[in-house]
Amino acid sequence: MSDTLDDRIAIVTGAGSGMGAATARLLSSKGLTVALVGRRAEALEAVAAELAGTAVVVPADLARREAPAEIVERVLAETGRIDVIVNNAAAFQLKPFEDFSLDDFDLHVAVNVRAPYFLVQAALPALRASPSAVVVNVSSVAAAMYRPRQTVYGLTKAALEHVTLNLAAELARDRIRVNCVRPGPAATPLHTQAVQDPEARLRELGSLVPLGRVGEPAEIARWVWHLADREAEWVTGTVVTIDGGRILGPPAVS
Repeated sequence: MSDTLDDRIAIVTGAGSGMGAATARLLSSKGLTVALVGRRAEALEAVAAELAGTAVVVPADLARREAPAEIVERVLAETGRIDVIVNNAAAFQLKPFEDFSLDDFDLHVAVNVRAPYFLVQAALPALRASPSAVVVNVSSVAAAMYRPRQTVYGLTKAALEHVTLNLAAELARDRIRVNCVRPGPAATPLHTQAVQDPEARLRELGSLVPLGRVGEPAEIARWVWHLADREAEWVTGTVVTIDGGRILGPPAVS
């Protein structure tokens, strides 16, 4: 593998913590300039201060309809190009089916499906101009598992995987690759902030994983990089499951 630094420009949403922050760190270490997108400017600034290379901080609420176009406009104004998009930001609520409101439903669809779709659409002219354009969407094993309290989150992640495959087929003519990672439960704020007892939640999730633990953000970030790497130029339309075997069901008991 070449040691040449990658000079592309990457947008990473949900970059203020968890898998987004880990992905931003790894992409930056490979030479990419990273546009950090998220709702909390202070968290983005903290991540930017850790990066090895150049960063652009772009505070934005992806639940807003205007956000994708505004993000692309800002990044192009700052850098002049966009080569990589990592759609990592997500809304995540654990509730019984009967407790979900219309507002809850609309928030999940807006952040988990609409924002990635229209972020890629807004960036399409720049991606077409890139010598090595790639989109990596971050799904979840919830897309292919059917668990209580995850009806809305799961359906939006299944939709994101559908978008991944459709865009991969349509944008291949433009040499734009579109792939997806499907993480299992990981030690990220997405999981810990959704419950009252974060440590108990992580222990519970780890007990359901055949390999015996939850994942770490850096483990997911490595696979985002593998799919974004220029050396993966013949890989598109794929969904990579990184979950310690979670999708297989709970550990076997002999």
